[in-house]
This record gives sequence, C-alpha cells and structure tokens, in this order.
Amino acid sequence: MRISLCAAAFLLAAPLGAHATDGTCARDLLVAQSSQRTAIERLETIGDSEADRCRGWRQHVDTMRRAATVYGRCLSGSERSERLAQVQGSEKEFSELLRSRCKGR
Repeated sequence: MRISLCAAAFLLAAPLGAHATDGTCARDLLVAQSSQRTAIERLETIGDSEADRCRGWRQHVDTMRRAATVYGRCLSGSERSERLAQVQGSEKEFSELLRSRCKGR
C-alpha cells in the first residue's frame, strides 16, 4: 500500500490544466486535487482498528470516484488518461480491501 501512496503523491505534484470549456473546471480541478491530497494524507494517519481502517478506506474510495468524475470531464489527452488511471486504480485497490476485509463494517 505504501507504493500506491507514493505513486499517488507523485502524480498530485503535477500541475493541472483545465481543458474543458466548462468555466467551473479550473475550480473543480483544484478542489479534486486538494481532496485527493487530503485523502492520501488521511490514509497515512488512519487508526489501527479495523473499523477505523474500513471507514478511512470507504472515504478514500468516495474521494477517488469524485476526482475521477472531475478529471474525466475537465481534462483531455494524456493528462486525462494518466489522472484517470491513477484515481481509478486507487479506487479499485481500496474497493477490493473493503470487499475482502470490511464486510458489514
């Protein structure tokens, strides 16, 4: 899991450009990037109990899904592909953890 967090942090360091004509994209991209950064930081400070981990993983999955929506709408080209792959990969990884380790929690 540490490798995933490092990769996510590296991709967050890259600047975002709003390519969509939607005037809200610039703001939405900044919010998505900030939320993604907060989600990664939250994972690093998650509690030791299974309930804490499950709650943190659930929040992370929700954040990655929201970020994917924004990146899909507001980015284009290779930047869009890279950002979507990163957040969708993270969402998939933590969704699997939720399915396998957090049944009913």
